[in-house]
Amino acid sequence: MTGGVEEISARTARRAALAAQGFDRRRPATVTAAHVGRVVDRLGVVQIDSVNVLCRSHYLPFFSRLGPYPADLVDRAAQRGPRRLVEYWAHEASYVAPATHLLLRWRMERADSDAWGSIRSIARERPDLLEAVEEHVAAAGPRTARELEAALGPAAPRAKEHWGWNWSDVKRACEHLFFAGRLSVAGRTAQFERRYDLTSRVLPAAVRDLPVPTPEDAVRDLVRIAARATGVATEPTLRDYFRLTPALARRAVAELVEAGELEPVRVAGWAAHRPAYRWAGARAPRVRARALLTPFDPLVWHRARTEEVFGVTVRLEFYVPRDKRVHGYYVLPFLLGEDVVGRVDLKADRAGRVLRVEAAHAEPSAPAGTAEELAAELRDLAGWLDLDDVAVAGRGDLAAELAAAVARTAH
Repeated sequence: MTGGVEEISARTARRAALAAQGFDRRRPATVTAAHVGRVVDRLGVVQIDSVNVLCRSHYLPFFSRLGPYPADLVDRAAQRGPRRLVEYWAHEASYVAPATHLLLRWRMERADSDAWGSIRSIARERPDLLEAVEEHVAAAGPRTARELEAALGPAAPRAKEHWGWNWSDVKRACEHLFFAGRLSVAGRTAQFERRYDLTSRVLPAAVRDLPVPTPEDAVRDLVRIAARATGVATEPTLRDYFRLTPALARRAVAELVEAGELEPVRVAGWAAHRPAYRWAGARAPRVRARALLTPFDPLVWHRARTEEVFGVTVRLEFYVPRDKRVHGYYVLPFLLGEDVVGRVDLKADRAGRVLRVEAAHAEPSAPAGTAEELAAELRDLAGWLDLDDVAVAGRGDLAAELAAAVARTAH
């Protein structure tokens, strides 16, 4: 106890973080929709990303915690009513529970000021187009932006300033309506395009008809979800979970501390100027996990927190030029026990039916046997992805040992 605030070890904080994320649980022999639902309840947010070099990122947090599972359980939860997952801008583009969608209505109401510039401007410039898009969806049912472009007329010329956001006016209108909560996502196409529908038809009636909480109550609930999902965290981490502003997050943290739901703690080894908070129900058991983590997993998506909790630096290197990458293009940290002990650059070669390990690196903390454990996890991942084999390239200080371990696990 220091100055009236309990001090805990970095190892205790790490265990609390792992347990809060579900890594203290044994993987079930058979995975059901209930298991998938419990992962959603525990995480609060599952980030969506379009990169598909391995598989769509939102499927991986479930694999990391449950092992091989039917991926269509996630698809059914998000695409069939009554939905148990809905899309919105929570932590970037994300799946959340329908009740959490309700907590984000205040963000929707600020679309004209808080959405990014290109979709704010379309609302000012073409309110008629927004109305036309919404009316067409109301009459015709779920539609992609391309289908709406075809129905409503030729798309406006696309801007060329940014390779990733050269959207037509119709697409910008769809995205503004989505940000504003007037449209939601009924599902995704095979090309990962959103199929927009009226929010009133996407949300389950049990949630749709609930009263909308005040922004203050909603933000407090969002921070509560973040605190429960992180176990022990700093205020910037709690804020980042739902991308809240500092003022909103700090007020909610103070209110939860006053209510006894958050407990101020000092974590040995963490920066002294970054006070931490422990969720009142947090547990810190010993953890014996073995998991590959998408870089968009909530355990590691906040880079400063990953450095604090695990002592490793994780970066998204697919945004980095090839010659400047350190670990590879699509790199997954490898969690073993309570430590991040390595990282692998993975690619699903679907034509060759092979999981390719383009590079494998060990962390200084990697224990003896890391290669064997990683090989076993890669075999499980390959089988789940319906790939027949694992092939290890020669890059990285763990590659040779991992290649030998993979060879020993060959059928």
